Amino acid sequence: MEYVGQIMPALLAGTWMTVRIFFWTLILALPLGMLVSLGEMSKIKPLKWLVEFYVWIMRGTPLLLQLIFVFYGLPILHIVFPRYQAALLAFVLNYAAYFAEIFRGGLQSISEGQYEAALVLRLSRWQTMSKIIIPQVVKIVLPSIFNEVINLIKDSSLVYVIGLGDLLRAGNVAMARDVTLVPLLLVGVIYLAMISLCALAQKKIEKHYSYYR
Repeated sequence: MEYVGQIMPALLAGTWMTVRIFFWTLILALPLGMLVSLGEMSKIKPLKWLVEFYVWIMRGTPLLLQLIFVFYGLPILHIVFPRYQAALLAFVLNYAAYFAEIFRGGLQSISEGQYEAALVLRLSRWQTMSKIIIPQVVKIVLPSIFNEVINLIKDSSLVYVIGLGDLLRAGNVAMARDVTLVPLLLVGVIYLAMISLCALAQKKIEKHYSYYR
Protein backbone atom coordinates (compact mmCIF):
# COMPACT_ATOMS: atom_id res chain seq x y z
CA MET A 1 0.00 0.00 0.00
CA GLU A 2 2.91 2.33 0.69
CA TYR A 3 4.14 1.86 -2.89
CA VAL A 4 0.66 2.58 -4.26
CA GLY A 5 0.62 5.82 -2.27
CA GLN A 6 3.98 6.78 -3.75
CA ILE A 7 3.00 6.35 -7.40
CA MET A 8 -0.64 7.47 -7.15
CA PRO A 9 0.11 11.24 -7.49
CA ALA A 10 1.84 10.63 -10.83
CA LEU A 11 -1.01 8.40 -12.01
CA LEU A 12 -3.59 10.98 -10.97
CA ALA A 13 -1.69 13.69 -12.83
CA GLY A 14 -1.75 11.47 -15.92
CA THR A 15 -5.45 10.81 -15.35
CA TRP A 16 -6.10 14.55 -15.33
CA MET A 17 -4.44 14.88 -18.75
CA THR A 18 -6.54 11.97 -20.05
CA VAL A 19 -9.73 13.55 -18.71
CA ARG A 20 -8.86 16.91 -20.28
CA ILE A 21 -8.31 15.35 -23.69
CA PHE A 22 -11.52 13.34 -23.33
CA PHE A 23 -13.67 16.25 -22.14
CA TRP A 24 -12.62 18.85 -24.69
CA THR A 25 -12.68 16.37 -27.56
CA LEU A 26 -16.26 15.49 -26.68
CA ILE A 27 -17.35 19.12 -26.22
CA LEU A 28 -15.86 20.21 -29.56
CA ALA A 29 -16.30 17.10 -31.72
CA LEU A 30 -20.02 16.55 -31.09
CA PRO A 31 -21.26 19.90 -32.48
CA LEU A 32 -18.65 19.79 -35.24
CA GLY A 33 -19.84 16.29 -36.13
CA MET A 34 -23.42 17.55 -36.37
CA LEU A 35 -22.36 20.36 -38.72
CA VAL A 36 -20.34 17.93 -40.85
CA SER A 37 -23.32 15.57 -41.08
CA LEU A 38 -25.45 18.44 -42.38
CA GLY A 39 -22.71 19.21 -44.90
CA GLU A 40 -22.79 15.59 -46.07
CA MET A 41 -26.52 15.94 -46.70
CA SER A 42 -26.19 19.34 -48.37
CA LYS A 43 -27.47 19.91 -51.88
CA ILE A 44 -24.48 22.17 -52.58
CA LYS A 45 -22.25 19.72 -54.46
CA PRO A 46 -18.80 21.33 -53.80
CA LEU A 47 -19.56 21.51 -50.06
CA LYS A 48 -20.83 17.94 -50.02
CA TRP A 49 -17.73 16.65 -51.85
CA LEU A 50 -15.38 18.59 -49.57
CA VAL A 51 -17.04 17.27 -46.41
CA GLU A 52 -17.13 13.71 -47.73
CA PHE A 53 -13.41 13.94 -48.58
CA TYR A 54 -12.66 15.12 -45.02
CA VAL A 55 -14.65 12.23 -43.52
CA TRP A 56 -12.95 9.77 -45.87
CA ILE A 57 -9.48 10.94 -44.79
CA MET A 58 -10.27 10.99 -41.07
CA ARG A 59 -11.92 7.56 -41.04
CA GLY A 60 -9.49 5.99 -43.49
CA THR A 61 -6.25 6.77 -41.64
CA PRO A 62 -5.22 5.79 -38.08
CA LEU A 63 -5.60 8.37 -35.31
CA LEU A 64 -1.99 7.68 -34.35
CA LEU A 65 -0.85 8.74 -37.84
CA GLN A 66 -2.99 11.87 -37.63
CA LEU A 67 -1.41 12.80 -34.30
CA ILE A 68 2.07 12.40 -35.76
CA PHE A 69 1.13 14.43 -38.85
CA VAL A 70 -0.34 17.33 -36.86
CA PHE A 71 2.59 17.58 -34.42
CA TYR A 72 5.55 16.57 -36.58
CA GLY A 73 4.27 17.08 -40.13
CA LEU A 74 2.56 20.47 -40.06
CA PRO A 75 5.71 22.29 -38.83
CA ILE A 76 7.19 21.53 -42.27
CA LEU A 77 4.47 23.86 -43.58
CA HIS A 78 5.34 26.36 -40.81
CA ILE A 79 2.17 25.47 -38.87
CA VAL A 80 3.24 24.70 -35.32
CA PHE A 81 1.05 23.61 -32.41
CA PRO A 82 2.12 22.94 -28.80
CA ARG A 83 1.80 19.29 -27.76
CA TYR A 84 -1.54 19.57 -25.99
CA GLN A 85 -3.19 21.68 -28.71
CA ALA A 86 -1.83 19.36 -31.41
CA ALA A 87 -3.31 16.34 -29.64
CA LEU A 88 -6.64 18.07 -29.14
CA LEU A 89 -6.82 19.16 -32.79
CA ALA A 90 -6.13 15.64 -34.06
CA PHE A 91 -8.67 14.08 -31.69
CA VAL A 92 -11.41 16.60 -32.47
CA LEU A 93 -11.00 16.27 -36.25
CA ASN A 94 -10.91 12.48 -36.03
CA TYR A 95 -13.90 12.01 -33.74
CA ALA A 96 -15.98 14.68 -35.47
CA ALA A 97 -15.82 12.56 -38.63
CA TYR A 98 -17.10 9.48 -36.80
CA PHE A 99 -19.82 11.46 -35.02
CA ALA A 100 -20.83 12.98 -38.38
CA GLU A 101 -21.51 9.54 -39.83
CA ILE A 102 -23.53 8.58 -36.77
CA PHE A 103 -25.62 11.77 -36.92
CA ARG A 104 -26.09 11.41 -40.68
CA GLY A 105 -27.48 7.91 -40.20
CA GLY A 106 -29.80 9.15 -37.47
CA LEU A 107 -31.11 12.06 -39.52
CA GLN A 108 -31.68 9.92 -42.60
CA SER A 109 -33.65 7.39 -40.55
CA ILE A 110 -36.39 9.96 -39.91
CA SER A 111 -39.11 9.65 -42.52
CA GLU A 112 -40.06 12.57 -44.77
CA GLY A 113 -43.64 12.16 -43.55
CA GLN A 114 -42.71 13.68 -40.19
CA TYR A 115 -41.34 16.82 -41.84
CA GLU A 116 -44.48 17.04 -43.97
CA ALA A 117 -46.72 16.62 -40.91
CA ALA A 118 -44.85 19.43 -39.13
CA LEU A 119 -45.36 21.61 -42.21
CA VAL A 120 -49.11 20.92 -42.16
CA LEU A 121 -49.18 21.88 -38.47
CA ARG A 122 -47.40 25.13 -39.43
CA LEU A 123 -44.44 24.47 -37.17
CA SER A 124 -41.34 26.52 -37.82
CA ARG A 125 -38.11 24.87 -38.92
CA TRP A 126 -36.70 25.32 -35.40
CA GLN A 127 -39.82 23.84 -33.77
CA THR A 128 -39.74 20.88 -36.15
CA MET A 129 -36.10 20.12 -35.38
CA SER A 130 -36.17 20.77 -31.62
CA LYS A 131 -39.53 19.18 -30.78
CA ILE A 132 -39.85 16.37 -33.31
CA ILE A 133 -36.65 15.44 -35.14
CA ILE A 134 -33.81 15.93 -32.64
CA PRO A 135 -35.37 13.92 -29.75
CA GLN A 136 -35.83 10.97 -32.13
CA VAL A 137 -32.35 11.30 -33.60
CA VAL A 138 -30.75 11.48 -30.14
CA LYS A 139 -32.49 8.27 -29.08
CA ILE A 140 -31.39 6.53 -32.29
CA VAL A 141 -27.73 7.57 -32.14
CA LEU A 142 -27.13 7.29 -28.37
CA PRO A 143 -25.74 3.71 -28.37
CA SER A 144 -23.34 4.49 -31.23
CA ILE A 145 -22.28 7.80 -29.68
CA PHE A 146 -21.47 6.13 -26.36
CA ASN A 147 -19.50 3.41 -28.11
CA GLU A 148 -17.33 6.16 -29.58
CA VAL A 149 -17.13 7.88 -26.19
CA ILE A 150 -15.73 4.70 -24.64
CA ASN A 151 -13.28 4.36 -27.54
CA LEU A 152 -12.23 7.96 -26.93
CA ILE A 153 -11.26 7.19 -23.33
CA LYS A 154 -9.01 4.36 -24.50
CA ASP A 155 -7.68 6.23 -27.56
CA SER A 156 -6.53 9.08 -25.33
CA SER A 157 -3.53 6.90 -24.45
CA LEU A 158 -2.18 7.57 -27.97
CA VAL A 159 -1.02 11.05 -26.95
CA TYR A 160 2.14 9.40 -25.59
CA VAL A 161 3.49 9.46 -29.16
CA ILE A 162 3.93 13.24 -29.00
CA GLY A 163 5.26 13.21 -25.45
CA LEU A 164 2.20 14.14 -23.40
CA GLY A 165 2.09 12.72 -19.88
CA ASP A 166 -1.22 10.89 -19.89
CA LEU A 167 -2.35 8.07 -17.59
CA LEU A 168 -0.79 5.21 -19.56
CA ARG A 169 2.51 7.05 -19.95
CA ALA A 170 2.65 7.65 -16.20
CA GLY A 171 2.05 3.95 -15.62
CA ASN A 172 4.71 2.92 -18.12
CA VAL A 173 7.28 5.25 -16.54
CA ALA A 174 6.59 3.86 -13.05
CA MET A 175 6.70 0.27 -14.34
CA ALA A 176 10.04 0.76 -16.13
CA ARG A 177 11.56 2.55 -13.15
CA ASP A 178 10.42 0.15 -10.44
CA VAL A 179 10.29 -3.08 -12.50
CA THR A 180 6.81 -4.05 -11.34
CA LEU A 181 3.40 -4.48 -12.99
CA VAL A 182 1.55 -2.78 -10.13
CA PRO A 183 1.41 0.63 -11.90
CA LEU A 184 -0.18 -0.92 -14.99
CA LEU A 185 -2.72 -2.76 -12.84
CA LEU A 186 -3.66 0.55 -11.26
CA VAL A 187 -3.86 2.15 -14.72
CA GLY A 188 -6.29 -0.61 -15.75
CA VAL A 189 -8.43 0.01 -12.67
CA ILE A 190 -8.59 3.75 -13.39
CA TYR A 191 -9.55 3.18 -17.03
CA LEU A 192 -12.25 0.73 -15.94
CA ALA A 193 -13.59 3.28 -13.45
CA MET A 194 -13.84 5.99 -16.14
CA ILE A 195 -15.52 3.64 -18.60
CA SER A 196 -17.93 2.46 -15.91
CA LEU A 197 -18.95 6.07 -15.25
CA CYS A 198 -19.63 6.52 -18.97
CA ALA A 199 -21.69 3.32 -19.04
CA LEU A 200 -23.71 4.57 -16.06
CA ALA A 201 -24.29 7.91 -17.79
CA GLN A 202 -25.39 6.05 -20.92
CA LYS A 203 -28.04 4.10 -18.99
CA LYS A 204 -29.34 7.28 -17.34
CA ILE A 205 -29.57 9.20 -20.62
CA GLU A 206 -31.12 6.28 -22.52
CA LYS A 207 -33.70 5.93 -19.74
CA HIS A 208 -34.55 9.62 -20.11
CA TYR A 209 -35.03 9.33 -23.86
CA SER A 210 -37.00 6.09 -23.57
CA TYR A 211 -39.98 8.46 -23.27
CA TYR A 212 -39.73 8.97 -27.02
CA ARG A 213 -40.96 5.66 -28.35
